[in-house]
Amino acid sequence: MTAGRVEPDEVATVRPVVRVGAPTERRNPHSVDLDLMSTRDVLTVINDADRRVPAAVAAVLDEIAETVDLAVAALRGGGRVHYFGAGTSGRLGVLDAAELAPTFNSPRHWFCAHLAGGPEAMWHAVEDAEDAEDGGAAEAADCVGTGDLVVGLAASGRTPYVLGALAASRAQGASTVLLCANPEAEAASSVDVFIGVDTGPEVVTGSTRMKAGTAQKLVLNTFSTAVMVRLGRVYSNLMIDMVATNAKLRGRMISILMEATGCAEEVCQAALHEADGDLKTALVALVSGAEISAARAALARSADQVRGALALLAS
Repeated sequence: MTAGRVEPDEVATVRPVVRVGAPTERRNPHSVDLDLMSTRDVLTVINDADRRVPAAVAAVLDEIAETVDLAVAALRGGGRVHYFGAGTSGRLGVLDAAELAPTFNSPRHWFCAHLAGGPEAMWHAVEDAEDAEDGGAAEAADCVGTGDLVVGLAASGRTPYVLGALAASRAQGASTVLLCANPEAEAASSVDVFIGVDTGPEVVTGSTRMKAGTAQKLVLNTFSTAVMVRLGRVYSNLMIDMVATNAKLRGRMISILMEATGCAEEVCQAALHEADGDLKTALVALVSGAEISAARAALARSADQVRGALALLAS
C-alpha cells in the first residue's frame, strides 16, 4: 500500500457504518465516571438506572394490551405469534417463546422466535446479520401467514433485519407490532401497534442489554402471560395448564389443586390419579363435584376452558 492511497482490494473490504441516534446510544450523565467509582457505587448507579424501567413499561400498557388482543385473536384463529429480533433483543424473544410451552403447556407452534444469524447467534455475534433487511424479509415471507401476529424486537427501532421482516409480514396479511426503546422510531407509523419504551441512555453507553433489555424482558413477560390468561390457561391466579415433568412440578400440581378446591391433599392426589395426571380435569371434577368422566367431557365441549366446563356442569 502506498502512503495516503487506498488500493482497490482494500476499498472492497470497507464495511458500511451507521450512526444511530436512538436514546439508548446517548451518553448517560449519571455514569460518566463509572470506571473511577468503587464497586459499590457502580452497583448503585446501575440499580438507580434500573428503577426507571418499570415506570417506562407502565407508560405503554395500553399498547401492550392491544398487542395481547391481537395475539389472542391470531391464536384463536389458528395463527401464530412470531418474534423477529437481532442481538440481545432477538435472544430475549427466543427466551420468552421457549418458556411458554413448559410453563403453560401451550402448543410449541404458537410462539415462533426468529433470530438474525440463526441459532449460532444465540451464543456468538454473527457479522452483519442484523443489517440484512432482505434476510428478515425472506424469512418472514417463508413462515408468516395471513392472520398471524409478528412482533419486531429492536432496541433502536431501526434494525434492518427486523424492519424487513415486518414489511414482508404486512404483505403476507399479518398484524405487526414493533417493540423498541426508542419512542421516536421512524418505523412507528408502519406497524399496527408501536410500543416505544422510554428507558433513556444506558449506564454503559450503547449497551442495550441493560435497561433496554430489562424493559423488553418485562414487556414480553407481561404480554405472553396475559395472552395465556386470556386463552384460559390460568384459573384464578393459578397455573393450571402444566405438565409435571419432575418431582417439584408434581408437588406443585397437588398444591394448586388444594388451593383451587380447598380439598385435603389426599383427596387431590386421588382425583389427579383418577384423571390420569390431568390437572384441569381433576380441578373441574373437584370444584363441580362431578365424576372425572363428566369433567373430561365438559372440558372437551368448552374448548378445554375450566370456567366454561364449570358453567356447563352447573347448568
